[in-house]
Amino acid sequence: MKLVYLGSPEAAVPPLRALVDAGHEMMLVVSQPDRRRGRGSALSPSPVKAAALELGLPTTDDVAAVLDAAARGAELGVVVAYGKLIRPHLLRALPFLNIHFSLLPRWRGAAPVERALLAGDTETGVCLMGLEEGLDTGPVFRRVVTPIDPDEPVSALRDRLVVIGTEVLVDALRDGFASLGSPEPQSGEVTHAAKLEPAEFRIEWARPTTELHRLIRLGLAWTTFRGKRLKVLAASPVRAGAPPDGAPLDAVPGSVVVGTCVATGDGWLELTTVQPEGKSPMNVAAWRNGFHPGSDEVLGVSST
Repeated sequence: MKLVYLGSPEAAVPPLRALVDAGHEMMLVVSQPDRRRGRGSALSPSPVKAAALELGLPTTDDVAAVLDAAARGAELGVVVAYGKLIRPHLLRALPFLNIHFSLLPRWRGAAPVERALLAGDTETGVCLMGLEEGLDTGPVFRRVVTPIDPDEPVSALRDRLVVIGTEVLVDALRDGFASLGSPEPQSGEVTHAAKLEPAEFRIEWARPTTELHRLIRLGLAWTTFRGKRLKVLAASPVRAGAPPDGAPLDAVPGSVVVGTCVATGDGWLELTTVQPEGKSPMNVAAWRNGFHPGSDEVLGVSST
């Protein structure tokens, strides 16, 4: 098929490569504009643009170029984490497919993987859907369900979903529109997956252990220690009803009660990996040995 591809982050690279490997003609790749992605001043392309250039594909950050591709015979647009809504005039010019990383209509929106994990969902999946003007409201051509492991970090879950989505997309287009088939309308309760705000990643230690564990699995959770930010990159719940040996029953949430365990609203979390402000990630034992938190210090409480 003659395709137009719209995508930006690393998660959108495997489907692009797979479509090219499957023999589809990629007439155009549209991605977000180059931007500063590190500490330097130089502009860098998005992961999708970089991959497209490596493959020798035509690229642009002007989505209006889709109209020209459609006029030159493009048959289908494929969207994977592009980062912007596709305007109605483009939808009228070309049919579009989208890989969405949730079981629609649950978690329509920008952060479906993160919201599913935060909500404690036991399963999620991938939907191959047709685009229409509404946000993630289009009909579904393919749906694949996969469980969420209770200890799975969001990075690993997203990687699995990308693999699933890539396989579903390539299979659905193996014979063009003939193998795509007819879609089914979405049905069920609608939930929305709004983009997470920075404040949502702050750890409130008085919350239940299971909620905090889900938050930490997103990889961006943070607290404060001695007035500076401390990222908590990995942690595990301590078995319910089994406090660490020597832990006080009335431990204040946020206190490092025993070794590497921190008190929560209803139990304890054992920290594994942390990152102090201005430093590289480190094993929590190394952090404790280097910073020597006192028995009266509490994470998340401003120093006086």
